[in-house]
This record gives sequence, structure tokens and C-alpha cells, in this order.
Amino acid sequence: MALRSVLAAVIAGAFLLALRVPLPRREHWGGLAVVAAGVVVGYPLLTTLALRTATTSHAAVVVGLLPLTTAALAALRTGARHSRTFWVAAVAGAAVVLGFTLAQSGGAFSAGDGFLFAALLVCAAGYTDGGRLARSMPGWQVVGWALVACLPLTLAGSALGLAYEPVRLSAHGLVGLVWAAAGSTFFGLYVWYRGMAEIGAARASQLQLAQPLLTLVWSVALLGEHLSPAAPVAACAVLVCIAVTQRS
Repeated sequence: MALRSVLAAVIAGAFLLALRVPLPRREHWGGLAVVAAGVVVGYPLLTTLALRTATTSHAAVVVGLLPLTTAALAALRTGARHSRTFWVAAVAGAAVVLGFTLAQSGGAFSAGDGFLFAALLVCAAGYTDGGRLARSMPGWQVVGWALVACLPLTLAGSALGLAYEPVRLSAHGLVGLVWAAAGSTFFGLYVWYRGMAEIGAARASQLQLAQPLLTLVWSVALLGEHLSPAAPVAACAVLVCIAVTQRS
């Protein structure tokens, strides 16, 4: 996690230097700090801890609560108003996800779920402030400055992690690491923040309800995980909620 963020920060820093981007204005520092703490550090760290006790497929559907959390925080933070149909669909999607979580854990939350729900809160805050900042500065700069600001922490985390658990990367592993840094962490967050700036954080957040379905597919294809019959049903149900929120 830390090494991926270091590589992403190097890529972001290179773009910022090459294009001679000036330092963010003082009024942007607070929002960038929230993005850095929530999206760059908090969310990856907490989800990594959660995956020590939870499967990828289980975590993917739990994270389906992130859209509702982001929409609620965005409404509180920006004062945006949405229709009753929007909120009904958003809550319905979250209810499906929560029901699946309880069923998978035997009706009780696990330690992994605690980490996941904490990750939801910090990430939603980072998404909300990042979407707000992306209205006044390019989305890639929001991501770039947040990554660069966290570089001292991620460098220290990488050094500590490699000291305790040396890594011998294969060619396949190296490609995966570079993709996670350049594609998922830097470019992925860039287009995400730009999208939130265009259509609003609350509405854009509901598109992320598709993430559980996509992650479930990849967890089976790449990791060989086995799904319960309820998992794809829950994932497909939230796709219906996406369509409603986008049309409302």
C-alpha cells in the first residue's frame, strides 16, 4: 500500500514539476489535507487491515456502503439538495449491502468489518472535499498534491514494511504494482474527481455502487475466491439502484 503511494507520488510530482504548477492557494490546504488523510492514507491502510480477516469479495460488497456515506457527507458539506427518489434508491442500495454483510458474518460484525466501516468514513470525507476542490482546480492536481503531501509518511511506511517483509517482485508483480500506482491511484482518482466536479459528489458517488460487482468478478477470476449465492444477487441489486439515482 505504502510503496504504491510512493510510486504514485513520484509520478504526480513529475507532472507537477514538468508543468510548473504553482503551490495550492492557502484556502485549498485544508481540503487537500482531508483528501490526503482519507483517500491516500486512511482508506488503503484500513482496508488492508480489514483484508487480514475478511475475503476480498466480502470487503467489496461492504464497501458498497461508500456511495451512501459520500452522498450524505456531500449533502452536509455543500448543502446540495436531492430528490426523495434519489435518497430512497441510495438507502436501498446501502440496505442490500448491509444485509449481505450481516448474512455473511452470521448476523454479527467482525473485526474486519470495523476496519471497513472506518475506511468508509475517512474515504467519504476525502471524496467530498476532493470533489469540491476539483471545481476550482484540475482533478489531477487535487490527487497530485495529496499524494506529494503524504510522501514522507508513505516513504517511512515503505521502508518499515520492506524491512520487516522483504519483497522479491516478479515481472508480473512489478507490472501490477506500477498499474496500481499509475492507473488506480493517480489516473483513476483524477478521472473520479473530475467526474464529481462535473455532476456533483452525491450523484457521482452512486456510480460506485458498481464497484462491488466488478470486484466480485475479479476476485473470482484472479484470486480463485468462491462466492455465496447471495453475493452476485446483492451486487446486481445495487446496479438497479444506480439507474434510479442517475435518473432521479
